[in-house]
Amino acid sequence: MASTATKQSRTTAKAPARQAPDTVEEEEAAPAPKKRRSLVKILVLLTLLLGAAGGGAWYFLGGQQQATAHQTGTAASAKTDSSKPPVFVTLKPFTVNLQQDDGAPQYLQVGLSLKLSDDRLVDAIKLHMPEIRNRVLLLLSSKKASEISTLEGKKALSKELLHAVAQPLSAGAPAKSLDSVLFTSFVIQ
Repeated sequence: MASTATKQSRTTAKAPARQAPDTVEEEEAAPAPKKRRSLVKILVLLTLLLGAAGGGAWYFLGGQQQATAHQTGTAASAKTDSSKPPVFVTLKPFTVNLQQDDGAPQYLQVGLSLKLSDDRLVDAIKLHMPEIRNRVLLLLSSKKASEISTLEGKKALSKELLHAVAQPLSAGAPAKSLDSVLFTSFVIQ
C-alpha cells in the first residue's frame, strides 16, 4: 500500500508538473496579443500626434499669411476677417442740388453709413472727414434725379460712393478697405 500511495503521490505530483509547463506556454502566448495591441495603440497615438502637429503648423502658418495680407490692406484679407463683427461709421446727412432734368431744380437728401471690416479705420475716417464729405458731395451733386431714382441707380451710386470714399487721402497712402456704403435715408424732392 505504501507503494500505491507513493505512486499516487508521484502521479499527483507529476500532474501539476505537467500542467505547469502548459500554463507557462499559455502565459507566453497571452502577452503576444497584448504586445500587438500596445504596439497598435502606440502607432495610433503617434499618428494622431503627428496629425495634430501638422494641423497646428498649418494653422499657425496660415495665420501668419493672413496677418501679412491684412497689414498690406488687400481685399483678400477683408474676406478672411469675416468672423469679426463689422463696424459702422454714420456720416451726417447730405443735402445737395441735383443736375436738372427738365428745368425744375431738384434736391437730394441722403444719409450714409460706411461699413468697415477693421475698427482701426474709424479713426482715419474721422480724421479725414472733411475730405470724405467733399468727395461725397461732389459725386452726389453731379447726378440727375432720373439716374438715381431707380433701384439700379441707387446700387450704382452706392458703388460709386464706395470707390470715391475708399481712395487714398494722401499721396502714397493705401486705399481704405471699406466693405460697403449703405443708405440710411434717401429723399429726392
